[in-house]
Amino acid sequence: MYRAIIIDDEEMARALLQGMLTEYCKNIETIELCKDLPTGIKSIRKHKPDIVFLDIEMPGHSGLEILDFFNEDEMDFSIIFITAYSEYAIQAFKLSAVDYLLKPIEIEDLKNAIHLFEKDKNRLKENYLVLKENFNASKPKKIALNALNSFSFVETTEILFFRAEGSYTKVFLKDGNEITVSKGLKSFENLLVNHEDFFRCHKSYLVNLKHITGYVRSDGGYLLINKTHQVSVSSEKIDDLLKKLADFVD
Repeated sequence: MYRAIIIDDEEMARALLQGMLTEYCKNIETIELCKDLPTGIKSIRKHKPDIVFLDIEMPGHSGLEILDFFNEDEMDFSIIFITAYSEYAIQAFKLSAVDYLLKPIEIEDLKNAIHLFEKDKNRLKENYLVLKENFNASKPKKIALNALNSFSFVETTEILFFRAEGSYTKVFLKDGNEITVSKGLKSFENLLVNHEDFFRCHKSYLVNLKHITGYVRSDGGYLLINKTHQVSVSSEKIDDLLKKLADFVD
């Protein structure tokens, strides 16, 4: 049995989530309902829960401010954030590999979130710190890369380009390292859809425009990335690409 605390400024939302947990998640025991972040902080310190359901948008304090109240060695609980934000803000959760529930909460989404929590109860504080950083940034600063044998966060400015490798993606970094990730290229295109520095120039490539050092029209057309890599460009993407590059120069 896992012990949970719910922090949400809406009384009905707190009661509804508690009812859903009682009915559909028998292994979760709700030990306290809190109406704001300060009350929730006190409850966490007192009860030492396994999991905290935390609303992002509350009067007085954002749920993300919870990170300011705990040292790294005190973050021995998992957080599932609850939000009514737009798809643009949801990208911050996905980029940071942090679990979230979108209001109004659906039963299957709640079950899935609990399932993920059980698989990875040792969520690192770094995930939450990256979330806070991405949430407050005009464009994402870091992205979670779940490699075949490791997990890491990478600054988006350090990424040269993504290359499709079947159902996998190879990420090429500025320092010369390459990381193979068990996600298709489309998933990264979707994750970075609101990041103006990245552009899908070919079915096999998603490039960081900041690192383009040249464009060669011969041989079908290709980009020079960081002066060391050649990346193909689809004919139907050339006009959009050149416009993007012109905007960068301006």
